[in-house]
Amino acid sequence: MDLTFTEEQRAFRDELRQFLRDNVPPETQRKLVEGRPLSKEEMVAGARVLNKKGIPYWPKEYGGAGWSPAQQYIYEEEVQAFPAQTMYDFGVSLIGPVIYTFGNDAQKKYYLPRIINVDDWWCQGFSEPGAGSDLASLRTRAVRDGDHYVVNGQKTWTTLAQHAGWIFCLVRTNPDVRKQLGISFLLIDMKSPGVSVRPIQLIDGGYEVNEVFFDNVRVPVENLVGEENRGWEYAKMLLGNERFGGAWVGASKERIRRIKHLAARSHAGGERLIDQAVFQQKVIEIEVQLKALEMTHLRVVANVSKQQKDVQDPASSILKLKGAEIQQATAGLPMDVIGPYALPHLSEQELEDGNQSPIGPDWPPMIAPTYFYSRAASIYSGSREIQKNIITKAILGL
Repeated sequence: MDLTFTEEQRAFRDELRQFLRDNVPPETQRKLVEGRPLSKEEMVAGARVLNKKGIPYWPKEYGGAGWSPAQQYIYEEEVQAFPAQTMYDFGVSLIGPVIYTFGNDAQKKYYLPRIINVDDWWCQGFSEPGAGSDLASLRTRAVRDGDHYVVNGQKTWTTLAQHAGWIFCLVRTNPDVRKQLGISFLLIDMKSPGVSVRPIQLIDGGYEVNEVFFDNVRVPVENLVGEENRGWEYAKMLLGNERFGGAWVGASKERIRRIKHLAARSHAGGERLIDQAVFQQKVIEIEVQLKALEMTHLRVVANVSKQQKDVQDPASSILKLKGAEIQQATAGLPMDVIGPYALPHLSEQELEDGNQSPIGPDWPPMIAPTYFYSRAASIYSGSREIQKNIITKAILGL
């Protein structure tokens, strides 16, 4: 299997790098390098900038770039490594492909152009209390009432729901069949009466995730994607796409570069940290694992043409599993660099208010929050245990 890039693909990489240098605001890049959160306005503006280049995962007929799997991989790596994005454009990466694959013509005509232009901000209504890793056990009900569904229930860990105008939800429409067979896929306007959002404070001090409650929310039947009770089938494709993008090779490369930069500025025992053998060994171990992950990701990309249409390679679970471990390792190593300065970290709001100044050097304030947040990588997009189960059954055949 040839995992090297062609001359044309290398030219595409060079063109993309120039595009990012010319179009991504330096302030956005600086915030992402330092691990600072972007405002909704910055995220929307950033997504629109990237979408000018093309929607990498979409076919041309729906407004996408029509790129090859290799070009999509290069795009993903370069955008992460620049860096020029966060992981939160659920419209382009998650719900868009579900709509153009399973939605009807009216849904494609209305939603897809709005997703491309980021006119609508989407969030994901999957996990519930008691239905996270075992997602098929969800209990949010949708009962047909004429030309509407009446939705009652609760979703949790809903990323950036406080900004969202729409939520795509898995709901139970038939409680009398096997749990995977009674689930439907609904698009719900967050401004609908009966929808309420409650923020959840995370260990890093931020409010990125939320609880979303549905109290007799009326959803038009035309907001059903595909067929009733087949939502689990659509969700599996969506989750496969999410895990395929979970390797975060480019993001880890950027973090390693930053780790080396910080370690070159830090001293311990009169010697630069970057020159100390123990620290070098830690960096090398991560780099070796990252190279192995990169090779695995390239093999998955090379096999895409052999996959059945709309069926994800189960190896995407390997990408998610190992990608999360490396993300956590690259978030933990900077804590070694800053040492005791990790303890008195300030929140982003405190830094923006200007009421307090960082203690010690001017670069560590967001390192500790980034480390704390990275603990969630073992859970989001499918927990570590679920990925191991998929690998055991679908790859090893056990």
